[in-house]
Amino acid sequence: MPRISAASVADHRAQQRAALVRAAHELLEEGDAARVTFGAVADRLGLARNSVYKYFGSRQELLEAVVVEAAPRWTAPIRTAMAAADTPEGRVAAFVTAQLALVRDGEHRVAQALAGDRDAAALRAGAEHAHRDILQPLVETLEELGDDAPRRTAGLLQGFVNAATKAIESGDDFAAVNERATQLAVAALAGVTGTAAGATGADEAATGTSGAAARE
Repeated sequence: MPRISAASVADHRAQQRAALVRAAHELLEEGDAARVTFGAVADRLGLARNSVYKYFGSRQELLEAVVVEAAPRWTAPIRTAMAAADTPEGRVAAFVTAQLALVRDGEHRVAQALAGDRDAAALRAGAEHAHRDILQPLVETLEELGDDAPRRTAGLLQGFVNAATKAIESGDDFAAVNERATQLAVAALAGVTGTAAGATGADEAATGTSGAAARE
């Protein structure tokens, strides 16, 4: 591993710890959480296996650090996309598209790998916190529209995203799945909140958001 220059021992430790978390994240991106061992992480960085114990007391602790580090990368694009939309319908479409873009770009593999890991129960609290953060901007949009059960509605709208995720992972076309998922989510929003958006509004929101994703 290249020498890390740092202003202090504390900075050096922080950089080493971050490098170990990144290495574990890379292993998870390859799709098999079982491969995330102290030995594998150390090998990836050219360190001795016992060096990892200086930073993490257990494999579970290392994986928890991965969740903490990854969560903003899952939530920030969703919040940014929704903030750029001008209407509630546009925000819902952005909510769907931003998540599916993460799936398309492979970030979802980390969450999948963690979900299937033997330490999944220990990681559940961190994953649930990330899930709440993902849903929060959608909950706020629903509250703005007067939904009397915004968190329940948000969870159900997330079902469209989950189904679309499975379709994309099964090889279906990203653009087509994304457009249909956004149309369904926006139409469902209109039905629940009584907004004026009909099929045309849903199509415009879905097409506009999908086009933005395609240009990225």
